[in-house]
Amino acid sequence: MQQPDEAIARAAALLHEADGLLVAAGAGMGVDSGLPDFRGAEGFWRAYPPLRRLGLAFHEMACPDTFDSDARLAWGFYGHRLALYRATAPHPGFAILRALGARMAHGSFVFTSNVDGQFQRAGFDPGGVVECHGSIHHLQCTRPCCNVVWPADALVPEVDMASCRLVSALPHCPRCGALARPNILMFNDGAWLPERSDAQYARLARWRGGVRRPAVIEIGAGTDIPSVRRMGESQGAPLIRINPREAAVRDGVGLEMNALPALRLLAAALKIDTNQS
Repeated sequence: MQQPDEAIARAAALLHEADGLLVAAGAGMGVDSGLPDFRGAEGFWRAYPPLRRLGLAFHEMACPDTFDSDARLAWGFYGHRLALYRATAPHPGFAILRALGARMAHGSFVFTSNVDGQFQRAGFDPGGVVECHGSIHHLQCTRPCCNVVWPADALVPEVDMASCRLVSALPHCPRCGALARPNILMFNDGAWLPERSDAQYARLARWRGGVRRPAVIEIGAGTDIPSVRRMGESQGAPLIRINPREAAVRDGVGLEMNALPALRLLAAALKIDTNQS
């Protein structure tokens, strides 16, 4: 690993030469906004103490079978997350990323495994975001009876956090009346409807086809589910990896820190005004 000052200078130089920015973001991107990243069982249970008492791990809750076996528990978990993400303001690092992309001829595109919608909330063009695991802000039928995905705007969940159970009305498919669920790719999920994400991938491919000197900023992406890391590493482009753990990168720069402090250092090196960030 390079020394911090050298690494920031090298990363800034890579960004200065680029004509398009791919932002590849994992759960660590939201930590500076106060969002949990569910790192390990203990991290998950700190966020959801009732599930510790039940002995339920993240992969057991983030599973379509839970909607069949205990719909109110499943929607307690996802309903709380939906309300949390709606109430969370994106941290200033999102604005810095927007400013970095705005300096480039082809702007930026986002690839994220996060389902929280924080990039759109921070002002990124929804047409320039790939949510590879779907979005909690969209719903689908649990059966599913058709390939239709609809916005979750009308859903206002009320959750008893002492038991992590939904106490308001369960959402249902407007077409067949079956239970609705988030349009999120879960563990052991054969019912996820990928059409919305597939359309996002197609837009990314069109954008990427016009970029000749891309740079990638990968932020907060782990190795347990390496979707984001693989995307960044597959671009044949300089990679700036921001992560407090496992930040080493072969062709690029590794910054062992959280998202916001690293992005502020990059903004300073590139003389980007962050007064509005």
